[in-house]
Amino acid sequence: MKSQQSTQTMKPATAAKKLGVYLPATPASFQEGVVSRAELNELQANPPEWLRELRRNGPHPRPVVAAKLGVSIAGLARGGVTEPLTTEQIEALKQEQPEWLQKERATQAEVRAEATRLRNLKQEKLEKQQGDAERA
Repeated sequence: MKSQQSTQTMKPATAAKKLGVYLPATPASFQEGVVSRAELNELQANPPEWLRELRRNGPHPRPVVAAKLGVSIAGLARGGVTEPLTTEQIEALKQEQPEWLQKERATQAEVRAEATRLRNLKQEKLEKQQGDAERA
């Protein structure tokens, strides 16, 4: 006997996070219902106008704001950015280059460089181990 596969659904907050949009800015119909996996896939493949507009102009959730500014979410908080920002506000910050943004971008660059260094070191150790094993 085959069991009937149930439709996988998620809360609107989860779907908004997966779509990269700020939930309170979505239509009421989206906020009040549940979203099936199929509906989420359809929204990703063929976004309606409201979704395209939110992605283009915002307001954007913190992870999207952080990515657009090239900083971490914690860096946003340290810089005093606690509210969602529109694309226009993000662009204004990029133009103004406040001190906190410059500092957080430098910190983020250091973190990425260290992660790359550690990845390379791990790869070198792995290759050395493989070379030693082949000679043994």
